[in-house]
Amino acid sequence: MDRNTVIATVLIAIIMFVWLFLLAPPPEPPPVTPEGPDTTEQAQPAPEPEPPEPELTLRDEVAPEPVTDSTLVGAQQGEARTITVETDLYTATFSTKGGTLTSFLLKEYARFDQETPVQLVDTSAAGAVSMVFTTPANHVVDTRSFYFEPSRSVERIDASAQQAELTFTARVGEGLLRKTYTFTPETYEVGLQVEQENAASFMTDEGYEMVWSGAVPFSEKPSDMEGEIQQHGAFARSGGEVEGIALASETYDEKTLRGEVSWTAVKNKYFTAAVIPDRTPSGAELIGERTGSPEEGTVEEFFTTSLLMPTAPSDGDTYRLYLGPLEFYRITDYDLGLFGMVDYGWDAFEWMTRPLAKFIFIPAFTFLSTFIANYGLVIIILAIIIKMLLYPLTRSSYRSMARMRELQPKLQAIKEKHGDDPQKQQQAMMKVYKETGVNPLGGCLPMFLQYPIIIALWQFLQQSIEIRQQGFLWANDLSAPDVILNLPFTIPFYGDFVAGFTILMGLSMIVQMRIQQGSGASTNPQAKMFMYIMPVFIFVIFNRFPSGLSLYYLMYNIVSAVQQKFINKSIESEKEEDDNDSGKKRRSRKKASGSNGRGNGQSKKGFFERLREKAEEAQRQR
Repeated sequence: MDRNTVIATVLIAIIMFVWLFLLAPPPEPPPVTPEGPDTTEQAQPAPEPEPPEPELTLRDEVAPEPVTDSTLVGAQQGEARTITVETDLYTATFSTKGGTLTSFLLKEYARFDQETPVQLVDTSAAGAVSMVFTTPANHVVDTRSFYFEPSRSVERIDASAQQAELTFTARVGEGLLRKTYTFTPETYEVGLQVEQENAASFMTDEGYEMVWSGAVPFSEKPSDMEGEIQQHGAFARSGGEVEGIALASETYDEKTLRGEVSWTAVKNKYFTAAVIPDRTPSGAELIGERTGSPEEGTVEEFFTTSLLMPTAPSDGDTYRLYLGPLEFYRITDYDLGLFGMVDYGWDAFEWMTRPLAKFIFIPAFTFLSTFIANYGLVIIILAIIIKMLLYPLTRSSYRSMARMRELQPKLQAIKEKHGDDPQKQQQAMMKVYKETGVNPLGGCLPMFLQYPIIIALWQFLQQSIEIRQQGFLWANDLSAPDVILNLPFTIPFYGDFVAGFTILMGLSMIVQMRIQQGSGASTNPQAKMFMYIMPVFIFVIFNRFPSGLSLYYLMYNIVSAVQQKFINKSIESEKEEDDNDSGKKRRSRKKASGSNGRGNGQSKKGFFERLREKAEEAQRQR
């Protein structure tokens, strides 16, 4: 059984190593250096090369430029000014140039420094929301090059107590283009209505594109930039499935979607900006580009999402803009699959991790947090609850291990008898297992059940906005490693720091294994070596995991050790009772044999006595 346990755990470890290797972003290709001049010939002085033209980026390509079109003359002239809208949850800034959103700061969430508000708009772009269409003169224009007149002449609008509106109007040719934003307290949703009057005078009947420009800026620690890049991306829901592009391993990507599209969105690790139309688009486009290097901390990403809208109806189009945290119950209120863009790991595990997060971890965290203020305590209680639910399996596992220990002398005798014939040896062992009702893999079941939970919890704790920047004891952020010591060097696979809860978790594993070994589980030297190798392995791997996961596993091990101690004591008590009952029965049979020649043998036998008798009978039959 100990050998099976070692093999099973090593296999799981290999799977985790492969998983982490596949999730790691590939290294950047080395720069190509030009070959030097040929020194075998007398080279003529080369003319001084002309400076290369600057390479255009996606941000440059989508920047709105005035278009020479008589239809647009009036709309492309004016003066830009800003209007700030404030609610209880955010502060939004709009520009009259483009009638668009230029800043969106969240009041209840801060960046990694826990002071600067989280920004959801790429402020280096010319604006986040715009319309792109073709004029009758076949010119493609972006409304961010237009100057709009606001409905209010104020610089600040307070919408923290009641709903407010802000309308931007631009005269385009012989028609009008109007954008009306609606702000409601206690929600991260911003309403947007687009109306067009006499649209045929400035727009073809092909319709227009509703465009979001820019990525959601990074908000986490620069040291976690590679991890956050993996969560960065642009997404859309098409045909009931969530499609997306990410730049974890590429510097450019694009995707065109046709058919029924429900929404488009850009996101980082914890926040998103989604555009949800009330009318079904004819398709969508997602484009992304990355510049710079993650290793040097200069990486920048830029995304654009476009909803391809057919000719607008007479009453215009209505959109809902969700700009806020990826909180499960907030985004599932839309019932549009927005939660599908939250990454829960490699596809091979997502079938398991997503349902566990959706139906177990999120409801449990939400319920427990209603009366427990600290999420560290919530994680501890969750670990205890899971261990209690798994207790019947744990008890069955330890009892199965106890049965295996009782069978070890018989199994060893079989090995010695059939040492030169593995097939007969296996058949004889299986016969003993069948006759005694012992399952050789019964002790491994709880171990295999906890690995899916650990993997799912690992992914959940990295995506959970609820525990972001939530502290417990010395850990400032349960969604990140709890660094207690920074190292002046980097250890491969380990990192350049030491995490506190990971050390305690490794120690708890050693204690648990000692309790198991102290119960007579094995005297195998390989098993003893495994008792120390496995905690070291876990210590190395878990060092860079969220501290909340290490805290969970620490408490899980503590409760497991207590349960194992209790079950071992219970098994020892049963063995003592069986031994006492066996002694009484032998004396009774001896007495009965002396009076009538033999005993009836009908008294109830103990569990371990029956097990031994069956094994001995099987051995005699062979």
